[in-house]
Amino acid sequence: FGAKPKEGQTSDDGVVPEQWLDTDIKQGISNSDVESRRKRFGWNEIASEKESLFIKFLMFFTGPILYVMELAVILAAGLRDWIDFGVIVAILLLNAAVGWYQEKQAADVVASLKGDIAMKAVVIRQGQEQDIKARELVPGDICVIEEGQTVPADCRLICDYDAPEDFERYKELREQHALNPEEDPAGSEDKEGEEGEGEGVAHQGHSIIATDQSAITGESLAVDKFMGDMVYYTTGCKRGKAYGVVETSAKFSFVGRTATLVQGAKDQGHFKAIMNNIGTSLLVLVMFWILLAWIGGFFRNIGLATPEESDNTLLRYVLILFIIGVPVGLPVVTTTTLAVGAAYLAKEQAIVQKLTAIESLAGVDVLCSDKTGTLTANQLSIREPYVAEGEDVNWMMACAALASSHNIKSLDPIDKVTILTLKRYPKARDILKDDWKTEKFIPFDPVSKRITTICTLRGDRFTCAKGAPKAVLNLTECSKETADHFKEKASEFARRGFRSLGVGYQKNNEPWVLLGMLSMFDPPRDDTAQTIVEAQQLGVPVKMLTGDAIAIAKETCKMLALGTKVYNSQKLIHSGLSGTTQHDLVERADGFAEVFPEHKYQVVEMLQQRGHLTAMTGDGVNDAPSLKKADCGIAVEGASEAAQAAADIVFLAPGLSTIVLAIKIARQIFQRMKAYIQYRIALCLHLEIYLVTSIIIINETIRSDLIVFIALFADLATVAVAYDNAHSEARPVEWQLPKIWTISIILGIELAIATWVIRGAMYVPSGGIVQNWGNIQEILFLEVALTENWLIFVTRGGMTFPSWQLIGAIGAVDALATIFCIFGWLSGGIHQSPLPNPLGQYWYKQTGDGHTDVVTVVVIWAYSIGVIIVMAITYWLLNQIPSLNDLGRKNRNVHDTQMENIIGHLSKLALKHEKDEHGESRWTIAGKSSEEEEDD
Repeated sequence: FGAKPKEGQTSDDGVVPEQWLDTDIKQGISNSDVESRRKRFGWNEIASEKESLFIKFLMFFTGPILYVMELAVILAAGLRDWIDFGVIVAILLLNAAVGWYQEKQAADVVASLKGDIAMKAVVIRQGQEQDIKARELVPGDICVIEEGQTVPADCRLICDYDAPEDFERYKELREQHALNPEEDPAGSEDKEGEEGEGEGVAHQGHSIIATDQSAITGESLAVDKFMGDMVYYTTGCKRGKAYGVVETSAKFSFVGRTATLVQGAKDQGHFKAIMNNIGTSLLVLVMFWILLAWIGGFFRNIGLATPEESDNTLLRYVLILFIIGVPVGLPVVTTTTLAVGAAYLAKEQAIVQKLTAIESLAGVDVLCSDKTGTLTANQLSIREPYVAEGEDVNWMMACAALASSHNIKSLDPIDKVTILTLKRYPKARDILKDDWKTEKFIPFDPVSKRITTICTLRGDRFTCAKGAPKAVLNLTECSKETADHFKEKASEFARRGFRSLGVGYQKNNEPWVLLGMLSMFDPPRDDTAQTIVEAQQLGVPVKMLTGDAIAIAKETCKMLALGTKVYNSQKLIHSGLSGTTQHDLVERADGFAEVFPEHKYQVVEMLQQRGHLTAMTGDGVNDAPSLKKADCGIAVEGASEAAQAAADIVFLAPGLSTIVLAIKIARQIFQRMKAYIQYRIALCLHLEIYLVTSIIIINETIRSDLIVFIALFADLATVAVAYDNAHSEARPVEWQLPKIWTISIILGIELAIATWVIRGAMYVPSGGIVQNWGNIQEILFLEVALTENWLIFVTRGGMTFPSWQLIGAIGAVDALATIFCIFGWLSGGIHQSPLPNPLGQYWYKQTGDGHTDVVTVVVIWAYSIGVIIVMAITYWLLNQIPSLNDLGRKNRNVHDTQMENIIGHLSKLALKHEKDEHGESRWTIAGKSSEEEEDD
C-alpha cells in the first residue's frame, strides 16, 4: 500500500518512464514530446533555485542592521511620531528598491553574456539533425556525441555514428536487460581490476568513444565507453562519434545530484563575514550609547515617553540612536557596488560567476598562468622540419597528418597546424589522396604523450604516431647515433623556443621507423611582456605553468622577461623535497614545465599554505579541480564548459592583459566599498558621540524629525558611490579592519568636536555663528548634514576626481538641507517658559519660528568647508603613518617550518593492511612506494 505521490512530485524523483527511452535513432522525438517532457523534468541545466523578483526584493529587508531599523519603525509608530515613521519606511524602501534594481540590471548584463558561451548539442528530432543549446535537451532525446564536445547530459551509448545498423543489437540488449546499469563513475577504476566480481554486464563489442572523466574521478586517462555504457554530463569526449539517448535531465544527472548536495550549504564567503563583523560591532556600539543616554536621563528624571511632544524622553533617545547608529544603507551600497562592478567587468568581457569573486581578485598576490593562449598567441606555425637520414619529408608530413584527429569541427591546435602545413607539401597531399582507411584513432594522453592512428592501405596496416620526441623515439629501434642526433636536434629546437613533435610509423609487424621531427613555434602575444611588468608593479608576480618541455618554458620566460627559475614538475614530487624545502621551491619559482593537472593543484595548495591569495587560469576539463581550489579561478577564453563551471570568473577575450585589467577594476570596486565603509562608521560615531554628550551635559538633542532626514540624505547621497571614479591600489588590497576602525573613530571624534564648536559658539552673547537670526536645531542640522555628506570626498581619497553622479547626488541633498535651514522646516520652534527678553539667556538671536537668515547659512557653509579641509589633512596624515598603513594587513608569506615538515613526512607514509599467518587482519604504517607517491 504505497503512499500516493503528491501532485507534481514526479518531477522531483528523476525517474524517467522506460518507454521514453525507446527512441529511434533516425527519427528522434517530436516537438510535442519535447514540450511535455520539459514540463515534467525542466530545463537540462544545473541552476540554483531561481528566486522570484518579489522574494528577492523582500530579502533586502533582512539582516541584523535592517531588523534594528524595522524595530525603529515600530517604535516611531508606538510614539505616534508619523514623520519619523514615514521617513524611516521611505529609507528602507529606497535602499531595497535601489539594491534590487541595480542587482537586476547587473545580473541581466552578465546573463546576456553567459548566453554566448552556453553549451551546445547535436540532436535528432523529427528525423533531422539539429544544433540546439544543451539546456533544451529532454529525456529520450537522441543526441550525437563526438570528439571535442562536452557530453551535454547523462546519456546511454547506443552505437557508433558510422554503424547505425548496430541499433538493432542495442534494442535486443535493452529488451534482455543486458545493458550496464548506471553506476558511480568514480568506482569505475576499481571495478576494472575485479575480474568477475562486479555486478556490471560484460562490455559489448569494441570501444565506441572515450571520455575524459577527470573532473569527476580524477583519472588522467580517457575511459573507453562501449555500447550500453553511461557517459556523464560535463565530461569531455576525447575520441569517436556515437549516438546516445538522454537518460535524465541535468538536475538528476550524476553531476547534478552532487551539486544538489552542496547547494544547501551556501558559502557566505569572506565578504559576508566582514559585513557581519562591521554591522555587529556598530549594533554593540549603539547599545552602549543608548545605555549612557539612559543613565543621563535617569539622572535628570526624564520620563520614558512623556511629555509626548518632547524629544527629551528615554524612548525618543532610543529612536534617535537607532536611526543614526545603524547604517541601513551598508548592506545595500556594498552589494550594489559589487553588482555594478560585475556589470562593468562584463563589458570588458569578464563574466563574474559570483559577486564575492571580485573581492578575491582584488586581493590576489600570485597569478599562476597557462602558457598557451594566455601568455602566447596560440597561433602555432611549423618551421623547417628535421627529417631523419634516408627518409622523405613528404612521407613524414603525410604520416603526421594521418596521426591527427579526423574531426574537422574541433581540431586540436597542433593537428590544425599540421594539416594546414600540407599546403607547402603537395606530394604529401597526393599520398593522402590514396585509398586510406582509418581503423582506430587514439587521442593524445598525458601518459603515453603521443597520438596514434591505425590505418590500412591496400592490405597493408600502418600505425602512425606523433607526439613528444622522447615518446616517439622510445617506440623505435634506431641506432645510437641516430637517437643522439635526434635528441640533440630536439634540444636545439627547445633552446630556440620551438615545440618539437616526433613522427614515426610502423608497417604491419615490422620495426618502428623514426621519420623526423616537426618544429612548432607559438609566439608570445604582443602585449604579454608589458602586461607581466604591469602585473608585477601591481604586486602580482606571474608564475608560468606549462605542459611544454623545460627548455621551451625557459626560452618563453626569457622572451617575456619573466625570470628563468623554471623547474621540471618532477622536482615537486620525485626530487626528495618535502616540507619547508618544497614550499620554498614553489614560492621562489618563476614557473614549472611538463606539468599535469594534479601539479597545478599542488602548486596552488602550497602557495595558499604560505598565506598567498592565488589566482589560477585554466581551460581544460582537467583544470577544474585547481580552478576550484584557487582563491580566484579564472577560465580563459575558449575554456571547456567544465572549466567554466568550476571558475569564479570566465574571460571571453584572450590574453593576460584582460586578466590584469580585471585585477585593476576589482581593486577600484574594492576601493569604493572601503571608502563607503570608513565614511559610514565615522557618521555613526559622529552623532552618537555628539548627541549622547549633549543629552548628558546640556539636556539637549537634535529633534528626531530632523535626525531621520540626516539619515535619509546620507543614504540618498551615497547610493551614487557605486558609480564613483576610484583609483586602483598599487598592491593587493585587503580589508584591514583595525585600520578602518582606527581612522573612522578619529574622523568621527573630529566631526563631533566640530559640531560641539558650533553649538558652543551660540552661547556667546553676540550670537556666535548666528549673524542676524537663526535656530539652534536648524543650524546644527545644516552643519551635520554638510560635514557628513562631504566626508565621502575625504574617505574616497584624492587620486581621482569624483564622478558627476556622486557630485550631483551630494549637491542635491546639500541644497535641500539648506532650504530646510532657511525656512525652519521641522524645527519645532522654541518651547521655553518663561522667555525673558530677548528670548532668554543662551538664546541669543534665536527666532521662535525656526527661520535662519541667508548670511548665517553662508557662514555655516564656510565653517563646514573648513571642517572638511581639516578632516582631509587628518586623513592624509593618518595614511602617511607606516605602522597604521600596515595595521591589520595579513602576512602573505607565512612560514610554519615545523608543521610543513611534519606534513611533508606524513605524506610519505601509508596505512597498509596485511594478514598474518593465522589469517587475522592487522594495520601497519609504512613508507609509500615510488609508484604510490606518483599516484598522489
